[in-house]
Amino acid sequence: MNTRLCAYEDLTPRQREQLREIEVRPEQIAFCGTIESALHSLPVQPQAGIKGLVLLNDELPVAFLLLKREPLLAHWAEPGCATLHALQVDSRAQGQGLGKACLRELARAIEQIWPEIRQLMLSVSPFNTSAMAFYLSQGWVEQGEAYRGERRLVLSLAPMLPLQLQAS
Repeated sequence: MNTRLCAYEDLTPRQREQLREIEVRPEQIAFCGTIESALHSLPVQPQAGIKGLVLLNDELPVAFLLLKREPLLAHWAEPGCATLHALQVDSRAQGQGLGKACLRELARAIEQIWPEIRQLMLSVSPFNTSAMAFYLSQGWVEQGEAYRGERRLVLSLAPMLPLQLQAS
């Protein structure tokens, strides 16, 4: 598996077509929407407060997510953080560790696009038990209610150290 996270605007026209073919399981649509609804959230021109990221596996789009920060930050999020929305892994590729790969590469991507962000937040329905278990297993911490019963999960992002410092 050769995965990398890239910005939506960096996709080739063919990859954008392939991305539109991502499907989520019917029972997940209530929680993350469809790829059409997620892509509809992206502005035509890149904007400072929102970013679409795509997980490529051997250069084929297999997952998508939205990141938001001020001025588009969700009302339940703390100032200075970014929020994760609409994480979708293609149902035909689920169970291969691609969701984990997405989250692993997310910290590095945020460091490059929004280096001032030190915390990620998301909201999860308490009825979406598989998503709740997944995020908690990946180091996210529950911090109460986001809104209307949704649970707020938080992930602290440690500053990335230069490679030479990491090795010592």
